[in-house]
Amino acid sequence: METLQQIVTTISNFIWSYVLIILLCGTGIYFTLKLRFVQIRKFGAGIKSVFGGFSLNGERANKDGMSSFQSLTTAIASQVGTGNITGAAVAIASGGPGSVFWMWVSAFLGMATIYAEATLAQKYKKRIDGEITGGPVYYIREAYKGKFGKFLATFFSIAIIIALGFTGNMVQANSIGSSFNEAFGVSPLVVGIIVAIMAAFIFLGGADRIASVTEKLVPIMALFYITGSLIIIFLNFGSLGTAFKQIFILAFKPQAIAGGVAGVTIKNAIYYGMSKGLFSNEAGMGSTPHAHARAKVDHPCDQGIVAIIGVFNTFIILTLTSLVIITTGSVSTGLSATPLAQYAFSTTFGSFGNIFIAICMLFFAFSTIIGWYFFGEVNVKYLFGNKAVKIYSALVVVAIVIGSTLNVDFVWSLSDMFNGLMVIPNLLGVLALSKIVSELTKEHDKRK
Repeated sequence: METLQQIVTTISNFIWSYVLIILLCGTGIYFTLKLRFVQIRKFGAGIKSVFGGFSLNGERANKDGMSSFQSLTTAIASQVGTGNITGAAVAIASGGPGSVFWMWVSAFLGMATIYAEATLAQKYKKRIDGEITGGPVYYIREAYKGKFGKFLATFFSIAIIIALGFTGNMVQANSIGSSFNEAFGVSPLVVGIIVAIMAAFIFLGGADRIASVTEKLVPIMALFYITGSLIIIFLNFGSLGTAFKQIFILAFKPQAIAGGVAGVTIKNAIYYGMSKGLFSNEAGMGSTPHAHARAKVDHPCDQGIVAIIGVFNTFIILTLTSLVIITTGSVSTGLSATPLAQYAFSTTFGSFGNIFIAICMLFFAFSTIIGWYFFGEVNVKYLFGNKAVKIYSALVVVAIVIGSTLNVDFVWSLSDMFNGLMVIPNLLGVLALSKIVSELTKEHDKRK
C-alpha cells in the first residue's frame, strides 16, 4: 500500500506541479485575452443576473432543467468545499502570505475559463430520455469526432466518477467526521452514518431535490461563514493593513517582511497559491458545467456570466479565510490545513472556534458531497444509462460512511490524481471550441 501511495502521489504531484498549472493558467490567460477580459466586462451583468434570480424557494427543477440561480448554487455547492478553508490554510502555511496574491490571480483567470465551460455546456446540452443534461462529455464529442472524441469523453467520465463521486466524497465525509470529533468528541463513524443517511435522502430525490437543497443551503452557509470571518477581521482591524502589505510584498519577495514563513521562496508562493486556488474554484476541471448545462436561459452566454460569479464567490471565501489567519498572527504557528484554521478562529472565538469550523465544515463538505454526487451521476448515465444510477447512489453512500473513519492520505492522493487527469480532456475540448465561445460572446455582446 505504501508503494502504491508513493506512485499515486508522485503522479499527482507531477500533474499538479507542472502540467496543470501551466495548462490551467495558460487557458485562463488565453480566454481572458481572446474574450477581451470577459470576467471584467460582464461581471456587473453576472451580479445582476444572480441577484435578480435569488430565491431560497425558487421554481421547481424538472426534466426541462433548473433556474439559472439553482444551477449556480449547485455549482457553488461543489466549489465552496473544505478546500476553501483547508486549501487557503495549506497555501499560507507552505507558501506564506504571498500565496494569497497568487490565489487571487488564479481566481481572476479561472473566471474566464469557467465562462467558456458554462457557455459550451449550454450550447451543447442534450435532451436524453426526456431530460435536459449536459457537461464536458457532450462538448468534447462535438470538438473531436470519431473514436478519439469518444475516448476522451469516456476517459473524462471515468476520471470524474472516481475523483468526485467516490474518493472525493470520502475525503469530504472525513473532513466532517474529524472536525466534529475534534469539536464535540463524537465518533466519526456516527457522524459518517448520519451524513450518509442525509445524503441518500437527497440523492433519491434526483436533480429536483438537489437543486431545492442547494438553493437554500449555499446562501445560508456562505452568510454564516462570511459573518464569522468578518467579526474576527473587524476585531483585528489594526492588523488588516499589515496583512495586505504582506500579501502583496511577500508574493514577490517572500522574505521581505518579518513574520514570513521560514524557507518560503517565490516558487512556493506561486505554486501553492495557484494550485490551491485553482483546485478550490474548480475552473477548468469540468465539474461545474454539468450544473450550468441544466439552466433555463435564453442564450448560452447568459449562464456563462453567471458562472463567473461562482468563481468570484470562492475568491471571497478564500480571501476571508486567509485574512483571518494572517490578522490573528497564526501564520507562524507551524500548523497547517484545518488545525491552522481552527487555531486562527479560536484566537478570537475561544473554544467556540473549533465548533465554528466544525459547523462550517459540515455545511461546506456536505454541499460538496451533493454537488459532486450530481456531477458523477451525469457521467454514470452517459456511460451506463439510467439503470446504473441506483447502484452508483448506493456505492457513494457506502463510500461516505467508510471515508468518515479512514486515514485518508491515500484517498486524498488518489482523488488529487484523478482530479488532475479529468482536467486534460476537458480543456482539450474547451480549447478546441474556443472559436464557438468567441462567436457566441460577440453575438451576446450585440444583445445589450
